[in-house]
Amino acid sequence: MKRILPLAFALALSAPAFAQTVDNQGAKELSDNLARYFGKQAFDKGVLKVSVEGDAYKIALDIKALVNVLPEQKLLKFDMAPYALMVKPRSDGSWDVSSNFSQGASFEFDGPQGRQSMDFTIKDGKLTSVYDPALAAFTNATSSLAGMTMTSREAKQQADVSTGAGTATVTATKSANGGVDFTATQKVADFVETIKVNDPDNGMNFPLTLKTPELSVDANGKDVRTKPLLDLLAFAVANEDEAKLKANQAELKSLMLAALPIWQRVDGNYGFKDFIVESPIGEFGAKQFSTAFGMDGVSQNGKVDYSIKASGLTIPHQTLPEWTVPLLPTDIDLNFGGANIDLDTMARKTIEAFDLNKNPPLPDEFGKALVNDFKAKKPKVVFKHSTVKNGDIEVAMEGEVFFPDSKKPDGSVTIDIGGYDKIVDALKEAAKSDEQMAQAFPFALAVKGFGKTLPDGRLEWVIDTKADGSVKVNGAMLKGPDAAQDDSAGQDDNSGDDGANGTDDSTGGDDSDGGDNGGAGAKLQP
Repeated sequence: MKRILPLAFALALSAPAFAQTVDNQGAKELSDNLARYFGKQAFDKGVLKVSVEGDAYKIALDIKALVNVLPEQKLLKFDMAPYALMVKPRSDGSWDVSSNFSQGASFEFDGPQGRQSMDFTIKDGKLTSVYDPALAAFTNATSSLAGMTMTSREAKQQADVSTGAGTATVTATKSANGGVDFTATQKVADFVETIKVNDPDNGMNFPLTLKTPELSVDANGKDVRTKPLLDLLAFAVANEDEAKLKANQAELKSLMLAALPIWQRVDGNYGFKDFIVESPIGEFGAKQFSTAFGMDGVSQNGKVDYSIKASGLTIPHQTLPEWTVPLLPTDIDLNFGGANIDLDTMARKTIEAFDLNKNPPLPDEFGKALVNDFKAKKPKVVFKHSTVKNGDIEVAMEGEVFFPDSKKPDGSVTIDIGGYDKIVDALKEAAKSDEQMAQAFPFALAVKGFGKTLPDGRLEWVIDTKADGSVKVNGAMLKGPDAAQDDSAGQDDNSGDDGANGTDDSTGGDDSDGGDNGGAGAKLQP
């Protein structure tokens, strides 16, 4: 909330700055401008208020007033002081924006699990920034806080969160295509979250604590369409009446098209240092732990990327069989996502086809046609170079798979393992006392027989699957086509196999490398 509220107010300052003299007339003009994006009722009901304070304008948001006007609100208790921004026009047309967002709040409400409540405090929260109406973005912003606490309670669970000092920065510049390029960073010290679950009905009664001395967030975006998105917000406020919205749907379509692709690319990363999870079965930990996400905008050939990385992993051994200890990973690096994602065609066809004067606005057959168009681009699941390892064993994987109309996977995945003999030795030891492992041991030996030995001693398996149901391992047919599968259909799917050609900057197994001679190996293609 401390970040969203200043951003929402600042985005509304999108009209050119008026005369530099700060006076009551300027406050009225600013109120009228804000009303374009929040509605006149926000001012009539006291949710928003603009006043003159010295050489700046004070924009106050009264959350309690907002709660009072919400329909069917079920809050039993609400206590929160108004938020305020101080905004001052600059000679270059931009605005100085500052705030003291120190806050304390508490509320109770009836939820699905009975009465729920939340309390939070923000200590010494400060924001200073410069907002450019021409970009509809902060050209720079810095915020800090001395600490935060939050407690949420429900019938069978309670969560307590606290942090130490934190800082955040945002910068933005105009992109080559007219949107906004931005970068944002945030660091918070001494993050601790304790979750206590007490559910007698399910026999659950345990605490869980997550700790890190440093939590960091990094994000960046390319060509974010801030101005067109503001225009859409203003249109929504001006056309709240259903009849007016239907009459102006041509303008709505034009504004929606102007907002595409929404952004060219956004990426974000959460990082945890010396991450610890305390549980009743022991302590889990990682020296470094991070999760990342990236997504193209609405495009004809979009990508989505995820990654999970951890180093220095520790896992409690108390509840594990002794033979599993040598197999426990100490480092993971998982990278996966999607490619060939055509959201642009879907969006443009939907915008063109919908008619708010009809019920339903889109014909029933439209959705099926849209899905078929989406599948025609062969969107695929991409496994980029990923590893799981400990001191003696490393498993690497990469590849690409898509699902044609047959719903059977078509693609290629390469797996290579260093230290496979260590896995076999562990299973052999486990087989002496574990009947299931005794059954798995021969299977592990059979899998080794299918592998190809690489120059560095690693074993590699290139697994090719086709829509006809066939499966090859290192070029050898492991399973033939399904009996009911037409040969020509299988050839068609094979000719369009994006999953085995290594395109789109991916590193999946390639038939040129993954034929009878085996591939070069995921380990050798980082």
